[in-house]
Amino acid sequence: MATITERPERPYVAIRARVTMDTIPSIADRVPEVIGWLAGRGVAPEGAPFLRYRVIDMERFLDIEAGVPVARVLDPDPEAEIVSGTLPAGRYATVTHTGPFDELVGATKTLLGWADAKGLRWDVRDGPEGQVWGCRLEEYETNPAAEPDPAKWVTRLAFRLAAA
Repeated sequence: MATITERPERPYVAIRARVTMDTIPSIADRVPEVIGWLAGRGVAPEGAPFLRYRVIDMERFLDIEAGVPVARVLDPDPEAEIVSGTLPAGRYATVTHTGPFDELVGATKTLLGWADAKGLRWDVRDGPEGQVWGCRLEEYETNPAAEPDPAKWVTRLAFRLAAA
């Protein structure tokens, strides 16, 4: 069941890349690099790792960040491809999915349809390269290395709504 939640601003670090629908794992698989980079600086994550979908053109590419929330804004590290940013505060439509990652496309369609039926508007605009999202997240509550059964993986989708 989808819900609307108010979220505060949250700093994060990430690795950003352009991928296709078929190559999303190439950026998702870099989350451990981000966590390792933090560990090397004695910084603990402040929440679940995520993928942030910044620009979406399903036919051509997706501009995605594989990131981890942190307690404070950190300096970027170009040598390690680490970018730093802040997830914006605001109202988010959220839904929790339990199951393998390949089912997230269906969970996303369900969330988008739920919001459409409620008359909600997303924080998204058309840009020259595709849909530019204010904040569209997949948050991975389960570490697949710790839980090998994909049927038990928990992922929260959180998409920012347009300001009222």
